Amino acid sequence: MTTGMDLDFTRIDEAPEERYAQYGTKKVRIPLLKLTKKADYGLIALRHLASVPGGTASTKDIAEAYRLPVPLLAKVLQRLTKARILQSIPGTNGGYRLAREARRISALEVVRAIDGPVILTHCFTDHGTCDQASNCTVREPLRRVHEAILELLNKFTITDLETPTMRLTQLPTLLQTGTTNEDAHLSR
Repeated sequence: MTTGMDLDFTRIDEAPEERYAQYGTKKVRIPLLKLTKKADYGLIALRHLASVPGGTASTKDIAEAYRLPVPLLAKVLQRLTKARILQSIPGTNGGYRLAREARRISALEVVRAIDGPVILTHCFTDHGTCDQASNCTVREPLRRVHEAILELLNKFTITDLETPTMRLTQLPTLLQTGTTNEDAHLSR
């Protein structure tokens, strides 16, 4: 059923941080699902530590190598240490190192440690209530998309970040079949 006011995704204008689509006669902003700067900095730092011989680097060294703000990076590294993803090494030659092998640290674990839960839409939260729940036709498909995103982030490790030519070509089984692999995050 079309209302004449459906989004026209054939006319999408893209800006560096935003997308717009035509909605009838109006141009509307479509927010992008994206990582926060903190999560991005955390992944950059972890990839750096995985590639450094000896595996230890200071906040200042990492910040200078990637032109990141030291105060924000320091907070990110502290959160990763608190989550036991990193170890803090005291002393004049100290810094940070990975708490375990890079292949055993998932992107999902990093994002959750820095930003908290990954939520695609409000109705997937514990407190998510919606006036349209009884009429909603997209809750289940969106739940499957949400689970697929979590599955993909859980499969993607810090080691994968070291491979610049890596291509993610296969969709998670969740989107293909509508089933989940609930034990995927427990296998790490």
